[in-house]
Amino acid sequence: MAAAGGIGEFELIARVFAPLAADGALGLTDDAAFYRPRPGRDLVLTKDEVVSGVHFFADDPWDAVARKALRVNLSDLAAKGATPVGYLLALGLPKDFSVDQIDALGAGLAADQAAYGLSLYGGDTVRSPAGLTLSVTAIGEVKQGGMVRRGGARAGDTIVVTGTIGDAALGLALRLDPALSGRLGLPDVHRDHLLDRYLLPRPRGALATAVADCASGGMDISDGLVGDLGKMAAASGVAIDIDADRVPLSDAAQAAVAAEPRLLAVALTGGDDYELALSIPEAKVAAFLAAAAAAGIGAVPIGRARAGEGIAVRGNHPALADLGSGSYRHF
Repeated sequence: MAAAGGIGEFELIARVFAPLAADGALGLTDDAAFYRPRPGRDLVLTKDEVVSGVHFFADDPWDAVARKALRVNLSDLAAKGATPVGYLLALGLPKDFSVDQIDALGAGLAADQAAYGLSLYGGDTVRSPAGLTLSVTAIGEVKQGGMVRRGGARAGDTIVVTGTIGDAALGLALRLDPALSGRLGLPDVHRDHLLDRYLLPRPRGALATAVADCASGGMDISDGLVGDLGKMAAASGVAIDIDADRVPLSDAAQAAVAAEPRLLAVALTGGDDYELALSIPEAKVAAFLAAAAAAGIGAVPIGRARAGEGIAVRGNHPALADLGSGSYRHF
């Protein structure tokens, strides 16, 4: 591939990606890489793609886009109780990209590799007629037989979520309607918080061990709290009841909902939270909450699994009557 700004594909690999490579990647000079898992560990694999105009805006900075692409995959690993070790990257570049943009992309990946403890094992680079795309396959490890599954929830389990819910969906609403913040009367600090949470997820990898030790079922919240818990309920063969009054909202989200009550439905169904939704046996809830507190991560019980099917959201807020499908859908 002949790249923009006079830089070709192999120069791009040497300049940007080879410094990110793990030992098993062989300097990105081979057609494949190797990884040897530690004794007694299973590999956990996950793949997510981010696409310009779907997952981020065309004018978003490339360092942040790269970090988002990596983090949405790290969030999946955390929900499985897995510790990240590496990733593969397929990169689609628009014809008019600049060297500064690709350097920023590499810097974003380098920063998050250092922060989350993983390395690049390989990938591919192509021309993309539809704008920037990044497809990441993340590789993690978990104790043999210990991956936490979406379908592991059992009747009687407590449903726990981490962090706060709805910030990213509200941030997207602000990006799509720049005047919305003013109409809601949000101070700059609240507006900036919501915009930042849309652009940069916070994967909860610090809780991976606690998830593996405590959770019977788990997934990350990518398509909306209500819809994703509905998927967990269906996969597990249980019903899940949610107490909407216990769902944790940030100060910024609370301010937005107070100004425009219909935004509660956006917060509960909009997606891009990348927080953890876990089913935890009652006897292990206290241990998980203690681990979250020790890591400086909020964690709140919001409901319970029971015999039956489906999902019920309980509460008196009028917006709860208009939750739709409860989930973002691509199709």
